[in-house]
Amino acid sequence: MLLKSLMSWLCFPLYVVQGIYVRKKSMRLSPASGPRSGVVGAGEPKTVLLTIGDSSAAAVGISKTSGAVGPQLAAKINAQTGETVSWHISGHNSAVSAEVRDHVVSNLEPVEYTHIVIMAGINDMKNWHTVPRFKKDFGSLLYALRARFPEAKMYWHQGIDVSKCPALPEPLGSIMNLRVGLFNRKGAQLCLERGVVCVPPLPVVDPRGFCEDGFHASELGYDAWADHLLAHWDYDPHTSPAVRDLV
Repeated sequence: MLLKSLMSWLCFPLYVVQGIYVRKKSMRLSPASGPRSGVVGAGEPKTVLLTIGDSSAAAVGISKTSGAVGPQLAAKINAQTGETVSWHISGHNSAVSAEVRDHVVSNLEPVEYTHIVIMAGINDMKNWHTVPRFKKDFGSLLYALRARFPEAKMYWHQGIDVSKCPALPEPLGSIMNLRVGLFNRKGAQLCLERGVVCVPPLPVVDPRGFCEDGFHASELGYDAWADHLLAHWDYDPHTSPAVRDLV
């Protein structure tokens, strides 16, 4: 991991130059429109689901919130178990872990969520936060959520292989992917320590999974994301495949 960190810092000047060029050309998309809360099924919800974090939680890249990870995951849980699921999404464009911790968690309504999906970290990486800074910011975000919702089962997914994002030319994609690897490992350690299920990266197998900006997910991508989360729904923090490499 030390070698990866050193390599990424040696590539930092190239990251800055190419990153500025890509950012100037990139599209700026808005969060999806539509309700931020809903219920799938009839009767009293057994699962109360919160999806919290950055632009991916806000379903940037698609037009309607019905295609976001949270609502799609709720529908899949309902289809698989027959139980009623209520859902709420609280996603915020460009948010880093510290902003979610400081400005989002404390302003959530007092709902007793049973399950929380955390979608954060990619902006920390993209903004070139150091691993120690990510450890502090993301780690304290987990603490804040646990203190606010002590009974909730929480999940965090590791970052995808960003070198496969159509918007990121080489070598920028590979440079950023070095950082993703560092953050994924540190995030997995923090999840293991703090009782959060660490979900391994979603495999990127189809370019149609990206929306028109080449970075955020399309509705197909969010659907695959929800399937991936559902496949790890019954894991506990100590059995997730994402933490096995830490042993």
